[in-house]
Amino acid sequence: MVKSKKEIFKAILVLMPSVVLLAVFVYGFILWTFRVSLSAWRGIVPDYTFVGFKNYIKVFQSVRFQTDMWNTFYFTILLLVFCISFALMLAHVLDKGVKFESTFRSVFLFPIALSFVVTGVVWRWIFNPEVGINVLIHKLGFKDFNFGWYTQPLRFLNFNVPLVSLLIAAGWQLTGYIMAMFLAGMRAIPQELRDAWVIDGAGELQAFWFVVLPILKPVILSAGILLGHMSLKLFTLVYNMTGQGPAFATDIPALNMFETTFAANRYGEGAMIAIALLLFVAVVIVPYLYSQFRSRGRAA
Repeated sequence: MVKSKKEIFKAILVLMPSVVLLAVFVYGFILWTFRVSLSAWRGIVPDYTFVGFKNYIKVFQSVRFQTDMWNTFYFTILLLVFCISFALMLAHVLDKGVKFESTFRSVFLFPIALSFVVTGVVWRWIFNPEVGINVLIHKLGFKDFNFGWYTQPLRFLNFNVPLVSLLIAAGWQLTGYIMAMFLAGMRAIPQELRDAWVIDGAGELQAFWFVVLPILKPVILSAGILLGHMSLKLFTLVYNMTGQGPAFATDIPALNMFETTFAANRYGEGAMIAIALLLFVAVVIVPYLYSQFRSRGRAA
């Protein structure tokens, strides 16, 4: 049905405030941040002297930023593997209709209701070498166990071992939500299809591998995009749990940007890190959005 010019004008009038606000407070500030990243602004007084990509070269050559990149790479890969594998396992068990399913589902979903501030504070205490899990292990008889979960700069093949503590905390909070996504996908599988693989004699592992997983591919992709996006912006958890850690063992670009900008007052370099973060997130999100728009266009 063709809409009248009056209806189109009304629609534009309704959308205009949101468009203006989005243009100013999102894209406008992105452009302003990019401009600051090309300036010599250091200190409280703004200095917009153009220095080109000097800040980019300086930051990319810094040991801290290079460590941040490796930390982000390892953390993202491990978070994807940890959350998706455990969430698939939990969803598969709950899909079988275990007793007290609603209780288990609520317990697994509870962490996502907490903020990362609470998660960071709680897990910081749990992994505290003086009062946390180490004390429990000592009481079990292992008196010589004195592992510094996030206080020792241990490395293994360029991997900072203290990241494991962050991985456990983030995985604890996010796995339940990913499990709910997978469980919803499994519950959407028609009963006729379930009966068909039973009649064909497919075992539980075969049915899961050749039937359930292919059906869940779009859900797994969405979960991967969500987790990848979260891992790039996991500032609150790191800030409240470990900070940058010893020798930047648990440092991430978002924390680096915050401390560079608001603690060291190096606004040009901080803006550069913010632009780099934006590009990293875009690399994850844009291909996914493009594929979604293409699939919807074909369906239409």
